[in-house]
Amino acid sequence: MHELMATLKERVASGLKRRAIKTCSEWTKAYRVMGQPFPGRWTFDHHPWAKDMCDCTAERMVGQKAAQMAFTEVALNKVFYGIDVKGSSAIYILPASTPDASDFSTSRFDPALDLSDHLRNLFSDVKNIGHKRAGSANLFIRGSRSRSQLKSVPVGLAILDEVDEMKQENVPLAFERMSGQLEKQAYLLSTPTIPKFGINEFFLNSTQDHYFFRCPGCKRLVELTWPDCFELIGDSAHDPRLAESFVKCGKCSKKLDRDIKAAALLETGQWVSGYTDRLDRGFFINQMYSKTVSPRNFAELFLKAQTNPADEQEFYNSKLGETRIVEGAKITDKHLDECLGNFKKQDISPAHSLITMGIDVGKWLHVEIDRWTIDNAVSSADITVLAKCQVLADLKVQHFEELDRFMQEFRVAFAVIDANPERRKALEFAERFYGRVRMCFYGRGISTKQIHLKEEEEHSMTVDRTSWLDASLGRFRTRRISLPVDISTEYKNHIKEPIRVYEKDSDGNPVSRYVSVGDDHYAHARTYAEIALPLAANLSGHQNISGVY
Repeated sequence: MHELMATLKERVASGLKRRAIKTCSEWTKAYRVMGQPFPGRWTFDHHPWAKDMCDCTAERMVGQKAAQMAFTEVALNKVFYGIDVKGSSAIYILPASTPDASDFSTSRFDPALDLSDHLRNLFSDVKNIGHKRAGSANLFIRGSRSRSQLKSVPVGLAILDEVDEMKQENVPLAFERMSGQLEKQAYLLSTPTIPKFGINEFFLNSTQDHYFFRCPGCKRLVELTWPDCFELIGDSAHDPRLAESFVKCGKCSKKLDRDIKAAALLETGQWVSGYTDRLDRGFFINQMYSKTVSPRNFAELFLKAQTNPADEQEFYNSKLGETRIVEGAKITDKHLDECLGNFKKQDISPAHSLITMGIDVGKWLHVEIDRWTIDNAVSSADITVLAKCQVLADLKVQHFEELDRFMQEFRVAFAVIDANPERRKALEFAERFYGRVRMCFYGRGISTKQIHLKEEEEHSMTVDRTSWLDASLGRFRTRRISLPVDISTEYKNHIKEPIRVYEKDSDGNPVSRYVSVGDDHYAHARTYAEIALPLAANLSGHQNISGVY
């Protein structure tokens, strides 16, 4: 009986305490318990910039940030506070369901419950990776690639974590999950990649808040910016003098060691808006503010970035929280001008030529038609390395049936067409030219320029997107493609759109992917025409792919 009364008193006291809490930051200090590197009950001493973020009520909140700056912890605080105090359901969206959702559950959600008795008692069902239940409120964990998963649940809070890695066209669907709620918020956060893409596009349309504090030396309001607020000591990534590098005030050059900086941030730190007339609130911060990132680590990665594009991308994106286009990551006007030939676009193909066609499917069908010849001066077993390309035509039509005329008039040996979004129409086109057309899927698990022909789908194939974009766009850098002098401006603009973004995998190995801000349809039509070459050569036995143009 005494134990029952004690439990009842404890629950009543807990309920009264919870109802007295009015803000997310108050709830966080009362109930969140953290592990390493700052174990114990949550305090904003280590991340003072996070307090205003927790309490931000803007309908859309944007976080463009360096890595490991507590922005994800802010997201969790908002989720837990909304479920516990407001009884409001939330959806937490990650780039992919697998492995991102399972990783989030085991590395973020489960530890938060293990460390906090209050949170552990709050959730009644946590076994399902994609669905956690707390009374009448729910937490849904979803990947961004499935439109159906983003359409199925009504919530008051939507968290979009690592926006730049998401399927961008599905991001607006997350906002619709909250359309029926009176009180709602979407919180988008990510390290950025390239300008005007993903998180940076949202941040540029926000208040663009930056974090300032008063320098303990000159007493002026300052922001830590690169390179003005950093003293780099040393000449190489292996120089022991790098340990002497330090953060400093960009105005008076006072050295700001970790303790001095932490005290100044805690006492005087404040967000300063670049724009005060915007509805979306945006937050930006870099790793020079962090307690856990040493100046030596900062300096070491910067020096590595001078010779390695993956390290350069990581330094600007993950350390500085800034966008970056690495040199050589995209095709330029100079590349295109150097590939202009002395011929005009053609209506039919020259006799005795090996012709391929690539079709990208969208509102329009963007088409590239190519003539291929062998460069006898090159020695390789790879037909795409041996061959040189002459673009005969760039075309744009609305109806799939119009492709039939191109197949006939240009005597196309093989065509590759985008399998989505009009799979039925693409399949009908492939059936009309049986054995000379393949529908292409960009897939995972395919290495280099390997072409995986799907046995279960006779007219289908799967390739690695990055490897084939490397091959097709790389021709402009090596001048192994020739363009007609009257090639369209639209074609040129589309070819310049894909940007190679470098990153590192879980083992620290450099990997890359292509992202585009604007329309890139001809870039993909160019790639499909490239993929068609080995298939066409296989059909022809290489007999018509000799000579030069």
